[in-house]
Amino acid sequence: MTTEPISAGGDPRRLLSEVRSLAHRVRLDQRMTWVALLVLAGVTFVGIPFDWLGMTVHCHPDTSCEFARRGVLYYWPPALLLAYAAIAVSYVRAARARGLGARVLPYVIAGAATTVVFTAAWVAAALYFPSHPEPMQPLSYWWLVLDRLVSPWSMIGIALVVLARIERNIGLLLFTLAYLALVLLVLPMNEGWGLAGWGLQARFAVPQAISGAVLLLGAVGFFRAARRRQR
Repeated sequence: MTTEPISAGGDPRRLLSEVRSLAHRVRLDQRMTWVALLVLAGVTFVGIPFDWLGMTVHCHPDTSCEFARRGVLYYWPPALLLAYAAIAVSYVRAARARGLGARVLPYVIAGAATTVVFTAAWVAAALYFPSHPEPMQPLSYWWLVLDRLVSPWSMIGIALVVLARIERNIGLLLFTLAYLALVLLVLPMNEGWGLAGWGLQARFAVPQAISGAVLLLGAVGFFRAARRRQR
């Protein structure tokens, strides 16, 4: 981005319009949306084998099974913190290359805060359920949604809402709301999805792979939009 002197010809309204246009160009030039989505997609895909290999499953003669997703708990907190650090660095580097300031700190703080919330919720569940068996009657649908809300995949979406606000990016906000609806209301992130003969590890991998694919497609879309804007 280059800066040029603004000549308003003595017209205050034209000067105000030019200033607003320049501010809009600066906001567009600061956006690195596709980088954030690409990093988060990569973190999601890499997390699948950690969940697979770190899951302990114990099945009883009556075909019921107990499982613990230790891989999720051990992998996601450091992975998310590293991801937000990498996104912040990419935003700062891009901003400095253009001679601009980067307003990515609120996003990093929101990402770290949601990571703490997710970790605390999963640690509490890991400590509570071994000595408190689950109720015999099935939980209501909205309890399952609440359980999905404190998952790392939903926390990614909540932090992306903050990024959309910082960037004033309506496109990212709409994408994020659709992503949150997917991981909260459609994908059974806390139950698994697939054929019965696949095994629990494979069934849990399917919704994670779908969420990662959605983030990757979003990264591709925002990258192409950024390239068109620069032409």
